[in-house]
Amino acid sequence: MEAFRTELTPLAFLERAERVHAARPALIYGGRRFTYAELGLRVRRLATALRRAGIRPGDRVAALAPNVPALFEAHFAVPLAGGVLVAVNTRLNAAEVRYILEHSGARLLLIDAELTRGLDVPPTVEQVVVVDDPEFAPGAPRALSGPEYEAFLAPAPDSGLRFAVGDENALLAINYTSGTTGRPKGVMTTHRGAYLNGLGEIIVQRLDAASVYLWTLPLFHCNGWGFPWALTAMGSRSVLLRRVDPPLVWRLVREERVTHFNGAPTVLILLANDPTAPREPLPQRLRIATGGAPPSPTLLAQWARLGAEITHIYGLTETYGPHTWCEWLPEWDALSDDARARLRARQGVPFPTLGLELRVVDETLRDVPADGTTMGEVVMRGNNVMRGYFAEPEATAEAFRGGWFHSGDVAVVHPDGWIELRDRKKDIIISGGENISTIEVEQALARHPDVLEVAVIAVPDERWGEVPKAFVVPKEGRQPTEAELIAHCRTLLAHFKCPRRIAFGPLPKTSTGKVQKHVLREREWRGQEKRIH
Repeated sequence: MEAFRTELTPLAFLERAERVHAARPALIYGGRRFTYAELGLRVRRLATALRRAGIRPGDRVAALAPNVPALFEAHFAVPLAGGVLVAVNTRLNAAEVRYILEHSGARLLLIDAELTRGLDVPPTVEQVVVVDDPEFAPGAPRALSGPEYEAFLAPAPDSGLRFAVGDENALLAINYTSGTTGRPKGVMTTHRGAYLNGLGEIIVQRLDAASVYLWTLPLFHCNGWGFPWALTAMGSRSVLLRRVDPPLVWRLVREERVTHFNGAPTVLILLANDPTAPREPLPQRLRIATGGAPPSPTLLAQWARLGAEITHIYGLTETYGPHTWCEWLPEWDALSDDARARLRARQGVPFPTLGLELRVVDETLRDVPADGTTMGEVVMRGNNVMRGYFAEPEATAEAFRGGWFHSGDVAVVHPDGWIELRDRKKDIIISGGENISTIEVEQALARHPDVLEVAVIAVPDERWGEVPKAFVVPKEGRQPTEAELIAHCRTLLAHFKCPRRIAFGPLPKTSTGKVQKHVLREREWRGQEKRIH
């Protein structure tokens, strides 16, 4: 080891917090509270148990659970044991979960008891550990056999555990995309990337030892945007939520004096319009980061009345979550409400930890002019871009063509350098923060015996921002109903991917027979400004 260099890893954040913030609260989950000393001990016990279960360096450990302490602990314990964490989206259906378990080659699965029902675990998974939640999911049926999490933890930690890595570019986690272009792809993230991502969140969200973070964002989403590591680095307090329950959220905001939370605009709308929402400004400053659609002026005004500050961020699974933020300049405070709203709708500039390696380019990889009008594709590279797609070299090469990661998002560059998204190169629907492939929905509908042709697009929705709508041409002599086709989809897809509405009739086409989806979009979005995620 060289005196002038230490390999970067977010494991070091916990080792430091154990010493510097030992007696201070680290995790709160209902009636359970752990100090940083207690969190460190539990992480060491889990890492020891994983090693004794046969987990070796590079082995994948999958976790399927809501925001419970076990999943937070796994973000440190799995890499501490030398493993690679695969946190799985809890909204996926059983077939999708099985595919991820098989593709990642996960040898061990940590799973919440409530999510075991109907899951067919592949033989590649050698051991299952079930997480019980007697406070928030009492009596959940355990449809899979295996030790309970608390009993699985080793009685005492291995003294040989080290919060360090020999290679900072080693894999720390694999996060699967939502399968918007076919099968989900496993995004490989490294110890170095996670460390720098955590530092970026600390800077952008202004985290410190007094920060209290409420987990409205799922931990499985890009490792909670790196917040398990960022919060631990600063000795901040995490308040875990099993699910977003507005009355509980507002009670915790008051009782725990929450200072930060993250989430999609859907969550912000849900909370701001709940009857239990406060009517007067909160006594503490509340900082919120939101991804997806830019928050509307109405929503911004609602939260401003509560004394909240909303920061709009943009990124992808392939960039560890947030990559840019709408960095706010103090001189903008004097502008009109409309001008400020237009500025807040932009996706901004890269995090300070990422330099300026973000561009908007044409098909030849030339930068588009910074005129706020000319559109191009967003490409990026640097510290917080994935190492590649797990076991998919061809897809990796395609994503990195020309030496830059191609996001598939279309944007403009304003004269001041801030970017603003305008469209998607692929027909992706982003509903409540979840990506939905129109092709996947179309293929599901096409499997119904009464369907001849189908096209799926995003349509506006007050709650979710946008949802799928299907346009179906029935086979001659057939008359399927909307309810029948939606029920059919629900047997094949995760429910959030299913169309909310179905229209019947001929599809607009070009002279060559290609469906003109833009005609359908213009018809559905006419009179409304489509907000791009």
